Amino acid sequence: MAKSHSYFMQKAIDLAKKSMNSNEGGPFGAIIVKEGKIIAEGNNKVTSSNDPTSHAEIVAIRNACKKLNSFQLTDCIIYTSCEPCPMCLGAIYWARPKKVYYACTKKDAAQINFDDQFIYDEIDSSITNRSISFENINRDEAKKIFDQWILKEDKIDY
Repeated sequence: MAKSHSYFMQKAIDLAKKSMNSNEGGPFGAIIVKEGKIIAEGNNKVTSSNDPTSHAEIVAIRNACKKLNSFQLTDCIIYTSCEPCPMCLGAIYWARPKKVYYACTKKDAAQINFDDQFIYDEIDSSITNRSISFENINRDEAKKIFDQWILKEDKIDY
């Protein structure tokens, strides 16, 4: 018997609770399903790993890609306990799953002090007007590598 979307979402929610209760990180969990089976899971581990990128979705994506031996999550579904932040959203698009289900919204997250609006505002700002200073240096040297990439015949496109 096939498991429902609600079943898989509850698993992600359970991971969020585990993350919170174990003090591994914030109250966020994610699972990745392929062909009706959970292939990977992740919960937020930012504070326990001292890694600001250890969000539940990122942890789950890393685990799934490792298991599938692939950098793409073709035909996979992500269930996450909260609407993804900008970083996780980017990672999800790079991983290319076929669908994402989420429980809490970004507004719900903001109400418990996980507000990412400042990042959305920064993305919309000119690079010269961002709150962290960005300075372009050594572009010509770095661009040579890009030029070599275009000509590289044995590259793996993604």
